[in-house]
Amino acid sequence: MNLKLTLLKTLFVKLFSEMHWYNIALVMVTYAATSWALLLLADETALTQPTDFIYWIVVTASTVGYGDLSPTTTLGKYIVSLYVIPAGLSIFALVLGRVATWVANQWQKGAKGLKKLSVSNHILVLGWNGPRTIRLLNLLIRERASIEDNPDIVLCVRADITNPIPSEIDFVKVTSFNNDQDMDRAGIANAKVVLMDNPEDDLTMTTALYCSQRNPEAQMVAYFNDESLVGLLQKHCPNVECTPSVAVEMLAKSAFDPGSSVLHHDLLDVNDGQAQYSVDIPSSCHAISLSKLFDQLKKHYQATLIGIARADDKLNIQVNPDLDQTLHAGDKVFYIAAKRITQINWNDFNEAQHV
Repeated sequence: MNLKLTLLKTLFVKLFSEMHWYNIALVMVTYAATSWALLLLADETALTQPTDFIYWIVVTASTVGYGDLSPTTTLGKYIVSLYVIPAGLSIFALVLGRVATWVANQWQKGAKGLKKLSVSNHILVLGWNGPRTIRLLNLLIRERASIEDNPDIVLCVRADITNPIPSEIDFVKVTSFNNDQDMDRAGIANAKVVLMDNPEDDLTMTTALYCSQRNPEAQMVAYFNDESLVGLLQKHCPNVECTPSVAVEMLAKSAFDPGSSVLHHDLLDVNDGQAQYSVDIPSSCHAISLSKLFDQLKKHYQATLIGIARADDKLNIQVNPDLDQTLHAGDKVFYIAAKRITQINWNDFNEAQHV
């Protein structure tokens, strides 16, 4: 007898734990219909009115029990105490449990990177390098706070990890960086910026080739440990900005110019001191004198212009450019300042106003 009860209990638990939402809805409709029919049979006219019945069955099944409506006949009281309340409590607990499970599963999917993201114009970071990636993400978060559009940051990895900064970034785990289905979950086709940094350079190479094909309009930056691969990638993907390791170069530079490594670190670090930033000249501007821009940036914004890039070739940067040049809308200006300049009065630099 005990064995039969155990098997029955196991079957019952399995049935309800694996029950789909449409089955739960069917159980709820059946429960409401049978309750109404039994109350009607017991001549509970006050409880069988459509509006009052819906209100009463929800209040009763959810254990709220206001008491403003209740059975009055003896048969009605038996029906409510032996069927409506016990069955309602069971169904309510079942629904509440399934909702809690669903919410927990959705959170787990997000933390484990298994959900498809709905993002666009975001910054997509591909690869995982432990503490270095954490530092990269923290720098991106800090830099994001200084611009107006506040883009989403998405970390996409193959490593078996969970979201390292769940309150600040989105997270996607993939099996491959060149699988369409996986990369669609990370919104590769809609990304504004793609940053690639993997422990293996060959993986970075194949990832860059794939991303350039999927989203040729995105700004792409790839980090390489081996500088010899930079030229190879740029032959096939000239739109990818390649960043090789410069540790050895900094060692050599500091040997003859002490403090060079500290200087370059300061220019890249937005936490303290001066840092390097860039800005595009807006479409509303006409011709701008570079010498005027150089002087006015220093005078009004305490910023030093260090380089420019033309709109049609933004990967070819002129460092310490000649000041007799003229800039136009779409050109990029690189400068050093204590913080990013968010409000620039470009009319002050308009060459037409100073002719």
